[in-house]
Amino acid sequence: MALASLSKVVMGSVAFGVFWMLAVFPSVPFLPIGRTAGALLGAVLMIVFHVISADDAYASIDLPILGLLFATMVVGGYLKNAGMFKHLGRLLAWRSQGGRDLMCRVCVVTALASALFTNDTCCGVLPEFVLELAAERNLPAKPFLLALATSANIGSSATPIGNPQNLVIAFNSKISFISFLLGILPAMLAGMGVNMLMLLCMYWKELEGASPDEVAAAKEMEAVEEGRRTHKKGAGAAAVAAAAEEEDDGDAQSMMSENISTKHRWFMQCSEHRRKLFLKSFAYVVTVGMLVAYMLGLNMSWTAITTAIALVVVDFRDAEPCLDKVSYSLLVFFSGMFVTVSGFNKTGLPGAIWNVMAPYSKINHVSGVTVLSVIILLLSNLASNVPTVLLMGDEVAAAAATISAAAVTRSWLLLAWVSTVAGNLSLLGSAANLIVCEQARRATRNAYDLTFWSHVIFGLPSTLVVTAVGIPLIGKINI
Repeated sequence: MALASLSKVVMGSVAFGVFWMLAVFPSVPFLPIGRTAGALLGAVLMIVFHVISADDAYASIDLPILGLLFATMVVGGYLKNAGMFKHLGRLLAWRSQGGRDLMCRVCVVTALASALFTNDTCCGVLPEFVLELAAERNLPAKPFLLALATSANIGSSATPIGNPQNLVIAFNSKISFISFLLGILPAMLAGMGVNMLMLLCMYWKELEGASPDEVAAAKEMEAVEEGRRTHKKGAGAAAVAAAAEEEDDGDAQSMMSENISTKHRWFMQCSEHRRKLFLKSFAYVVTVGMLVAYMLGLNMSWTAITTAIALVVVDFRDAEPCLDKVSYSLLVFFSGMFVTVSGFNKTGLPGAIWNVMAPYSKINHVSGVTVLSVIILLLSNLASNVPTVLLMGDEVAAAAATISAAAVTRSWLLLAWVSTVAGNLSLLGSAANLIVCEQARRATRNAYDLTFWSHVIFGLPSTLVVTAVGIPLIGKINI
């Protein structure tokens, strides 16, 4: 695309600059309005400055992506209510053989769960379990929080539903769910393994902690103490009950009425238990069905929406409490970002910049792939990964189209891999990182403050090594 008029380029750049500043620094002192309002402000400025028309602005909002995001959050809410993440927490603790074994479990379970249920969802629920398990074994929290955040990002790269930028790539590239999965899965598994080894090497001594026998002995002592306290309370309660029994035997009619009431309560409790069991089973079954539908190539957005509505209908209650848990601010942020990025693209500036870099970023050469990966890595940390994908996706794919059709698919998958793993570089690189940090800091027990620098010390080398290891494996499996 040719450059637009000078005024349009300048005003579009100003509007995009405002959006970028508030997306990266949402609490700047002179305009502390946050990311969501910043995205809307950027969109409004694009229209006010006549960089993009109102009709084009509406057309730029990708409704299938918003629908899929919304439905995924609804399904995630029902899965959380069904106790799925509690089962993942129990899986982490089951027959754990010390700190290093627990570290490996956190990495593997988090990566696989994030690929299926989004990294943000897993990072919002699992920190509490991880902190509890680390405290029980007298282990430091930091290595496990780093494992949780970095593994969630790496694992989420494997599927279109793993994170928001993959959703954008899947819809824009028209790559099927199964092709996307197989194209990145080898890189994800290798990256997960390398990240896990780096964590073990960096924190080997700190992961010694208490042995499983010591943990079991401590729990046994706690149980004995609790039993003694319960025994004392039980003895006192028995004495009070005996005195009450001597004082009043009660009336026969009253006893019969109370017996009927007790049976009624038991029946209601039994029915509620069966109802909850049915809803849990139904949530798991329809979620598996949703994943199967994805793999069969059905429309991802409407498949997810159908699954969400099925859960709402079968729940047979007011859906307001579950719908209240949807992050509507995220949906508004995406809407504003779509308009802002579309307006910036209409200035022709992103295309002009890419034309300068394109000769050095050919995907059929090692040097070209290296240059392209470095550009994606830097932009993902400077402008965030979703705007980077929106800005670069079409340009990278168009350049790859001059090589071959297979190169186009590989370019999209490469963009997904690098932009996702780039989130591990710093605490601010990914929303999942910030969620882990906030959840750990606000935990009711065993709270921990994961600082920016403690994350960078591991995140920087991990990002570079994992990215480099995964790139040669991208697109190796085709169907």
